[in-house]
Amino acid sequence: MAWRESYLDLVLIPVGLLFPIVYHMWLWRAVRSCPLRSTIGINAAARRLWVLSMMKDNEKKAVLVVQSLRNVIMGSTLVATTSVLFCTGVAAVLSSTYAVKKPISDAVFGAHGEYMMALKYVALLTAFLLSFLCHTLAICTFNQATFLVNALSHLFALPNGGRHLPVNKEYVLEVLDRGFLLNFVGNRLFFGGVPFLLWIFGPVLACLCSMVMIPVLYNIDMVYIERGKGGEVSDKMETTDADSDDGMQV
Repeated sequence: MAWRESYLDLVLIPVGLLFPIVYHMWLWRAVRSCPLRSTIGINAAARRLWVLSMMKDNEKKAVLVVQSLRNVIMGSTLVATTSVLFCTGVAAVLSSTYAVKKPISDAVFGAHGEYMMALKYVALLTAFLLSFLCHTLAICTFNQATFLVNALSHLFALPNGGRHLPVNKEYVLEVLDRGFLLNFVGNRLFFGGVPFLLWIFGPVLACLCSMVMIPVLYNIDMVYIERGKGGEVSDKMETTDADSDDGMQV
């Protein structure tokens, strides 16, 4: 009897988890092989050029650095705050009486026993807590990058750009890339909490939501480049392979 009630969860939930895992494995491979065909690679290359430009003329653009990174920090703060609010709501539901949760559990497909409902809430809570953790670390990293970009602008005046110093331009770029990587992971974990939220109402909705998110994320992550008659890219982006490899660290 227990198998008949929970077979939908045992089949659809692993399938729903498999879709985003396989997609992000493919995305990581696509970004590593051809970074400029994805928004992740293009943004990483643009950030590299932006940071070098800000550090080269920092006396005039110091305020612009602070304002730009502040906008990114505000976005991470918003998602982190929303994740905490979701965690608070889940904790309130878990601490409520059974009479409050019983109408929800009776209206779902699949298993809705006490153990399964607790598993659903714990999975949802874990996803949003991890998202909050990633965004918190991203905020700390962005704050560090703000000081580094403004404080180490004198590296351009040193021979070889201070390449042999413990803290150099490559370190500043690495810190900034780490912050955006944490921001990216935190956002994807936040999106991943949506199927877990729908799992409360049944595994069918959770699996469908996970499948629908794949084409949406694909359109966000990948860039379509039109080619001319001679096979040349219409939007020409002149960059070296070395800059692409150094700017894209995912």
